[in-house]
Amino acid sequence: MTTFVLVHGGYHGGWCWELLIAELEARGHTTIAPDLPCDDPDAGFAEYVATVLDAMGELAGPDVVLVGHSLGCYTVPLVAAVRPVGRLVLLCAVPALPGEPIPMDSTAIVTDDLINAPTYVDGRGLHMMSPHTFNHLFYEDCDAATAWAALVQLRPQSTKPMTEPWPLTAWPDVPKTVVLTTDDRIVHLERGTAAARRLLGGAEPVILPGSHSVFLTQVGPLADVLTG
Repeated sequence: MTTFVLVHGGYHGGWCWELLIAELEARGHTTIAPDLPCDDPDAGFAEYVATVLDAMGELAGPDVVLVGHSLGCYTVPLVAAVRPVGRLVLLCAVPALPGEPIPMDSTAIVTDDLINAPTYVDGRGLHMMSPHTFNHLFYEDCDAATAWAALVQLRPQSTKPMTEPWPLTAWPDVPKTVVLTTDDRIVHLERGTAAARRLLGGAEPVILPGSHSVFLTQVGPLADVLTG
């Protein structure tokens, strides 16, 4: 039995893993899916890591798999640097620049869709997009009910984790799996694949069909990857 610690990305919460949690638990595994304080303008990576560690309690060891999605991929290596785990799974992002802010321009692996998306930032540094933009970037391959259920639960995302230096100094010595998707409107597939190969020492990432929200649309195939 494996325990999967599922760390969501920007704007989301632990709720986004509900379908995958049901699938993994039906296969006999256990899950933890904390809510990161993404809508707290003062919270950065230190607070995100503390939230995950608090949810894990004393859990550690080879039967623990840390799964990060999107922005969550920048939190899970920091957790693995201080807590022994069996594997890191990076879903729909490929962090590659320890010590620098997350790149968000045309030199990075993000798409022009994301770079050019209309955004709104309030005076506290909380970032939000319109439902139309969110649907285009995250949920266009979801059925209407699934997309709406997600859209109404989104939260503002603090800009702090995207502007402060990523505090990882070296990748933890933990096996890594990178999962990318064919129709992601956040991560450019070709550039993401090249970045994954660099991170994995030449090994190939897993490529699944679907959008950035593959945990909603490819639940079985994603569970196969995780349990495999």
